[in-house]
Amino acid sequence: MACERKQQILETLAKMLESPKREKITTASLAAKLDVSEAALYRHFANKAQMFEGLIEFIEETIFGLINKISTEETDGQKQIQRTITMLLAFAEKNAGMTRVLIGDALVNEDDSLQLRINQLYDRIEVTLKQSLRIAETQIGNQGDIEAKANLLICFVVGRWHQYAKSGFKRKPLEYMQQQLALVS
Repeated sequence: MACERKQQILETLAKMLESPKREKITTASLAAKLDVSEAALYRHFANKAQMFEGLIEFIEETIFGLINKISTEETDGQKQIQRTITMLLAFAEKNAGMTRVLIGDALVNEDDSLQLRINQLYDRIEVTLKQSLRIAETQIGNQGDIEAKANLLICFVVGRWHQYAKSGFKRKPLEYMQQQLALVS
């Protein structure tokens, strides 16, 4: 029951983050949405930062679970890159509230360690892209500066996430993805 309530709190927080108005979410507004007292929230989480940590854990588990699946199933480096980028953009499109966490928008005025954790997530994604680029390099020959290309790809993804969130979730991350990925890869 406690685990279910904790999950319900996180799902409600994620749903509230989907609001295009980008209103500040307080524990009071979250509690009201759940029709519980703030004290009930604090029985499951010590503070709001822990709630955001729960969302970040979900993001990390989902994204890196899918990345591991892609790298296991796909031996072609170029296809690994394309599938990884597509998955990252599709994840954002399916999880609008999580996108606000991914770009740090929802973490403004929260504990600095949360933004640090998101930055580390970006670094881990970039390392994955470097690995795929190295595989592609051995398969098709000289690719050039792998570090620069991996950084360009993560900047492309983060930029699409930003555009999606800042447009009030109107500009879909997958829009023009094939054409744009062809330009940057």
